[in-house]
Amino acid sequence: MVRLRLNNVSVDYPVFGSRAGSLKTTLAAAATGGRIGRDAGITVVQALRDICLDLREGDRLGVVGHNGAGKSTLLQTLAGVYPPSRGTYHRNGSVSSLVNPMLGIELDATGYENIVIRGLILGMDRSAIRRITPDIVEFSGLGNYLSMPVRTYSTGMMMRLAFAITTAVRTDILLMDEWISVGDASFQQNAEARLRRVVSNAGILVLASHSRGLLERECNLILELSHGVAANPPARLCKETL
Repeated sequence: MVRLRLNNVSVDYPVFGSRAGSLKTTLAAAATGGRIGRDAGITVVQALRDICLDLREGDRLGVVGHNGAGKSTLLQTLAGVYPPSRGTYHRNGSVSSLVNPMLGIELDATGYENIVIRGLILGMDRSAIRRITPDIVEFSGLGNYLSMPVRTYSTGMMMRLAFAITTAVRTDILLMDEWISVGDASFQQNAEARLRRVVSNAGILVLASHSRGLLERECNLILELSHGVAANPPARLCKETL
């Protein structure tokens, strides 16, 4: 069964070489939206504090909040990039992140080599990568450029390759930071349709956005973050025990 569970999860960033009361740490708190504290003599930014989630198959969670509220930190924690400083995190199911589609793209490798590299990063074996390669080639529309180093691509071409690879993999849990739009007008139409299919096939979606209207259209649950703390979360998202 696909499931995501966070029980009182907090994430702290250490800030070395500064004091809690200094201008530097005051500016850090303002920039991140987090809270400044002290831990064993080290200044820390409390990016998330006591977050509880219990997401099950079919859930679409929208995460909203101001810049620095902790939305991206939450997504990176769910992706396994940031370990909780406190609390527990349990995940059943594969996870794919569209937070940074360019993650893992090697500029000196060819497009074809990047398909293999990115597939391995996503946990696929080489036979599975070979099966999805024709779909990536067709959808990206990059043709002979796939045999050339990615550093020769335009930014738009890089995004098309990264998007094509990431969305070719079926996943149980999909993490997104805003609704992605890539490429020119003609490619955007195909990308939108492809993204809709990926979202529809995902067991759980977690979508962070500044647009509450978007989240209310796409999601059945809304979590509002403010300075790393859940502000009035739906009852099912915050329990004493999960």
